[in-house]
Amino acid sequence: MSAGSTGPHLAVRDLCIHFPTDDGVVRAVDGLSFELGRGKTLGIVGESGSGKSVTSLGILGLHSGGAARISGEIRLDGEELVSASPEFVRKLRGKKMAMIFQDPLSAMHPYYSVGRQIIEAYRIHNDVSRVAARRHAIDMLGRVGIPEPGRRVDDFPHQFSGGMRQRAMIAMALSCDPELLIADEPTTALDVTVQAQILDLMRDLQREFDSALIIITHDLGVVAELADDILVMYGGKCVEYGAAEDIFYAPEHPYTWGLLGSVPRLDREPTDRLLPIKGSPPSLINVPPGCAFHPRCPYAEQTGERARTEVPELTETATGGHLVRCHLPTERRREIWENAVKPMMETT
Repeated sequence: MSAGSTGPHLAVRDLCIHFPTDDGVVRAVDGLSFELGRGKTLGIVGESGSGKSVTSLGILGLHSGGAARISGEIRLDGEELVSASPEFVRKLRGKKMAMIFQDPLSAMHPYYSVGRQIIEAYRIHNDVSRVAARRHAIDMLGRVGIPEPGRRVDDFPHQFSGGMRQRAMIAMALSCDPELLIADEPTTALDVTVQAQILDLMRDLQREFDSALIIITHDLGVVAELADDILVMYGGKCVEYGAAEDIFYAPEHPYTWGLLGSVPRLDREPTDRLLPIKGSPPSLINVPPGCAFHPRCPYAEQTGERARTEVPELTETATGGHLVRCHLPTERRREIWENAVKPMMETT
């Protein structure tokens, strides 16, 4: 897995986040592991309910104090966060790690100006005057492409368009130069032109700040623009992990094939149909036994009863660093991809 020259900046080991309910235990994240180095980008993809956002909130310590049961390890720059006190993790939020939320209108306070919220976030972690913090807020708004930042700094969130609100949220998240930035569906509900602008902005700012970036999305087209590595989640588990090039050009899990087939492509006719994944994501209270994907997998029968009874291990393929959780033999997966799935995607 990707790592910086002195080791991973973020290391997650066997992370489990479960929520006890009256109906049973929701296994939102169940044994997740990955690493991320400074200046690198990890894309976490999967359908709604696969555990992506729960993972991000767990890293930031936003489940503590609630009903969540959290186990495993989360190490940020060598500091363990799962067993740390809520106060310790709170001091890291904003300074060493920050998050761009999916809906900035609900994430930002409606009663305070955008500038005041950036100023507050900055002054919590920096001993500066309000005047200096205001100058910094104006500078950050300008750097994320908001026109007339000296005037807009006093506007309220509802006075910004969707794209401008997302830029303001990015300015707030980056105000203290965090070492880890998590973007949860940062381009949802934005039109495609604004999406491209936001992705370009995040790429440029990441290079400037040398931040480790996690981008969470259901859209593989988004991570294609940014990610060095991609982690595919299903039913609270990682089902495939590898370099972006491997995931896009040599994927080995049937679920990843389904996600790729569902992405609109510019090299197809507009009338061409997408290739949806049949069925629905599993309930995280009653995850199917064996391979969680087997009720929807067109190749489950080829594994005999193993798909229904045995949870597959996350194992490395012949390609270094490419991990897959599937009972199908490696050669069989590659044969299906090359001879059946890939040609169908190219011609459908």
